[in-house]
Amino acid sequence: MAAKYLEVDRLCNQLVADARRGVFKPVYLLMGEEPYYVDMVCNAILENCIEEDQRDFNQIVCYGSDVNAEAVVTNARRFPMFSDRQLVVVKEAQVMKDLDEVGVYCENPLDSTVLVICMMGAKADKRRSLYKNASKTGVVVESVAVRDYELPGWIDTYYRSLGLKIAPDAAALLAEFAGMDLNKLAVETSKMLKNLPEGVTEVGAKDVEANVGISRQWSIFELSNALLAHNAPKALKIAANLGSSAKFAMPAATAQLYGQFGKLLRYEALLQKNPSADNATRASVLGISPYFIKDFDMAARWYPLRKTMGIIAALKEYDFKGKGGDAGEATPQELLLELVAKILA
Repeated sequence: MAAKYLEVDRLCNQLVADARRGVFKPVYLLMGEEPYYVDMVCNAILENCIEEDQRDFNQIVCYGSDVNAEAVVTNARRFPMFSDRQLVVVKEAQVMKDLDEVGVYCENPLDSTVLVICMMGAKADKRRSLYKNASKTGVVVESVAVRDYELPGWIDTYYRSLGLKIAPDAAALLAEFAGMDLNKLAVETSKMLKNLPEGVTEVGAKDVEANVGISRQWSIFELSNALLAHNAPKALKIAANLGSSAKFAMPAATAQLYGQFGKLLRYEALLQKNPSADNATRASVLGISPYFIKDFDMAARWYPLRKTMGIIAALKEYDFKGKGGDAGEATPQELLLELVAKILA
């Protein structure tokens, strides 16, 4: 099943494209766990809805802590001055105690008003009038959080939307630097692209190292490669340095390792079913370049199927510990070293 964020991503990109063409809905209800998509659509509307010289008269941006439903509805029902439309944006709307009363306006909104309601980290009750009426007369965006194991895929999708490719190790470095903060990933990408040569089509790890300020030497991606090669000294050294970083997050590490050893498990299952499969078939099953098949050939010798299944179980165990479950007094560095030692054992 496709990741849920892909559907949200497609919808939000369409809404941004519409805003740039001057096409707007009368009501936008932007809500959910992931603030990146709420900001993405709201900012596109703010940038394109009202001409800059008309914003003093026809654009109102307020915060849920400073307004009530009556004030929002009153502003939405007024008519624009010397313009075809006006824009009313309510940020942090989830703190409004009477937010659902705005649903009365959403049932029959003015054609000359664009009303944007932003709820950060919260959702409107789907049984109430705000959600029901906004769905009928406008558009609702319910953003979902990108899970840690989905982050590499999100980065790849994001770069493709920019017309770029990004190497797996470069994506891993960005993920380590920004964690699960999608806005930070987008900002750092924007900074990096300004410094890259014109016409560049692919971003590599060296580009990230040079422009974002994080070293590949102690990355989760490099740890993953060292483990697949069963290079114990290198893996333990990387784990010790990586785990001591203030930015280190155990769930991100287990997600990356799960991705690699999950591929190894599929690879071994394929070899049991079809030992004579050629490299192109093997690469297709794993979704990788045939160039990397040699790495999985080597890993399969170090980690037979039963051992790989045990590693998958260990990764789930340490992911739970890294999220605060049954870790005792162990530090993130100690947890990572324990996990690496178990994998290598």
